Amino acid sequence: MSSSIIYTLTDEAPALATCSFLPVVQAFTRQAGITVQTRDISLVGRILACFPDYLSAAQQHRDDLAELGALAKTPDANIIKLPNISASVPQLKAAIKECQTLGYALPDYPEDPVSEAEQVIKKRYAHVLGSAVNPVLREGNSDRRVAPAVKAYARQHPHEMGAWTADNQTRVASMSGGDFYGSEQSVVIDKAGEVTITLHTDSGESLVLKPSTPVLDGEIIDAAVMSVQALDDYYATQIETARSRNLLLSLHLKATMMKVSDPIMFGHAVSVYYRPVLEKYAATFDRLGIDPRNGLGDIYAKIAALPAAESTQIKADIDAVYQQGPKLAMVDAANGITNLHAPNKVIVDASMPAAIRFSGKMWGPDGQMHETLAMIPDRSYAGVYQATIDFCKQHGAFDVTTMGTVSNVGLMAQKAEEYGSHDKTFEMPQAGKVCVTDADGKLLMQHDVEQGDIWRMCQCKDIAVKDWVKLALKRARLTALPAIFWLDDQRAHDRNVKNKVQACLSAEDTRGLDIQIMTPVAATHYTLARMKNGEDTISVTGNILRDYLTDLFPILELGSSAKMLSIVPLLAGGGLFETGAGGTAPMLVTQLREQNHLSWDSLGEFLALAVSLEEMAQKTGSQKIQVLADALNRANSEYLNNNRSPSEKTGAIDTRGSHFYLTLYWAQALAEQQDNTELKTIFTPLAEQLRENENAIADALLAEQGTVVDLGGYYHLDPEKTANVMRPSTIFNAVIDDL
Repeated sequence: MSSSIIYTLTDEAPALATCSFLPVVQAFTRQAGITVQTRDISLVGRILACFPDYLSAAQQHRDDLAELGALAKTPDANIIKLPNISASVPQLKAAIKECQTLGYALPDYPEDPVSEAEQVIKKRYAHVLGSAVNPVLREGNSDRRVAPAVKAYARQHPHEMGAWTADNQTRVASMSGGDFYGSEQSVVIDKAGEVTITLHTDSGESLVLKPSTPVLDGEIIDAAVMSVQALDDYYATQIETARSRNLLLSLHLKATMMKVSDPIMFGHAVSVYYRPVLEKYAATFDRLGIDPRNGLGDIYAKIAALPAAESTQIKADIDAVYQQGPKLAMVDAANGITNLHAPNKVIVDASMPAAIRFSGKMWGPDGQMHETLAMIPDRSYAGVYQATIDFCKQHGAFDVTTMGTVSNVGLMAQKAEEYGSHDKTFEMPQAGKVCVTDADGKLLMQHDVEQGDIWRMCQCKDIAVKDWVKLALKRARLTALPAIFWLDDQRAHDRNVKNKVQACLSAEDTRGLDIQIMTPVAATHYTLARMKNGEDTISVTGNILRDYLTDLFPILELGSSAKMLSIVPLLAGGGLFETGAGGTAPMLVTQLREQNHLSWDSLGEFLALAVSLEEMAQKTGSQKIQVLADALNRANSEYLNNNRSPSEKTGAIDTRGSHFYLTLYWAQALAEQQDNTELKTIFTPLAEQLRENENAIADALLAEQGTVVDLGGYYHLDPEKTANVMRPSTIFNAVIDDL
């Protein structure tokens, strides 16, 4: 068994934090014979890996993501995965431009390719867009839960929760028909082979959308279509409803993970809300290459090239839309950044829990919080949020000091369900009928479509479902908690999954276990009631609900989803340890650049590292590694009990200070333990050095704050400049580097 850990280099705040913390990790683990290597899965790293033929030999970048994808299919995998950017088109273009200014001869991203060469370039960039990383690495199902020390800390130091009243007007609005939910079809494959997706147009053509998709025996495939005419009608209705009821209007999608379907849906929302402007300036916007899918920010950026009088008039007409209402939810009210500025600005699994935590309210253009009409077009999972709102209206806000916890076992192995649908999602070029056929020509599924409709097919492997059920039963046995499968009988896909779950359960010994299957809405009410009573529950869900619930419940009970323990037992026997669900926090990067203060909390990283070490100790039989893990667990508790988390305010402890204290507590725990003399001998003088220099190091880290810093780039960080910013204490650096 290898004693090697792979640490991922990613983007934005997590990448900056890694620059500070990774030297500590490497120094400490080296004393137990562990090698900590890095692999770059950042947005820039992935872009450069896609275009070696455009770069000099010195600029070329190996495909670390592909290497990790192969490693994840082996029993030796021990990967610590930090949050990375799931790039929208505006983010991708910004990263390309930054690289070009640094001398990388990358091609521009062709939004509307004309030539065959441009089509090839766009296809290569498609490998970088959206959720390009997680489907590759997640070769196992998900086990997410709150570490006991984190839960205890939250109860002792409760975060703010907004009050709820029965007359609160916040509500979720979804389509009543024409959505993915209402059109879903599903089949179980009875023989391994391949399927073909074809559009038979009304004009008599047959367009092969995807010639071959491999399928396995017992695999579930399903397909659904979103009618864009129904979508536009829905948007128009909700805009008028929000206006008439004086509610803030907000849109909640996941354009990063659902990188084909949701940007289209986002673009339709922009088109409907700003319809008077888009119609009036259609020719101008077409000439400028403005695409509503890139949001209002793209409009502002491109009209800047127009004569001042013309751009001023367009801005005035946009302001006139706001005057007519309804008011839009804001991402950054101080800078006028709306919910519709960019597709990556509002992510449903983060935005909805945050709104529910604060009385169902979001920030308005006046800098105040207001009740909102939350548009979640597709009905598949929207009911979970409405059920939570209804529960809060009836029972009031949760008491953080007493509420229970909800862990999750998520079905996500091998690109399960919607998060693996990108290469099988299409915007219909013409009206007609989309058919899915097997290798024998047998028709499996079909949908009538209109031009512009969004059609997608998803897959779910039989082995993934069986492993998911086994993982749920394992957690239920270990915890003696109810395990609730969230499955909707009204969905064709869920009915097929339910049949497999029931078959798996019948083959297992479930005596003494509380295993139930409920609809998502019923499961929400059941789970929330237990939470309010201080009782814990295991949610067992599909891939998207895994993502949504592991933000919803932690944000309510912990104030943040970044503090979750996230373990992926890989099917081949290895482990993927994710450092929370907190995203990449671009606002925190802005604060660092402007004020030299980073408030990213690396607690998820500390927790993931501890579990990674525990698994390595178990597999290798190394007592020394186990001692290292036990000491880190002690250090994590000390970190929480002494409130060493970064402050949001410049001039107080930040990420770098929190890393110092975690290091101090880890060294002290190793010095005080009696199980391994060698480690005790190594770390006793180190702990003494850190304690003796505590004030000097802490003061030096604080003294750095309050100034503008240069990182050499935003997406493409300069290593030396970043290290100077993130490792500013010469005393601390010397102690660690000399270990």
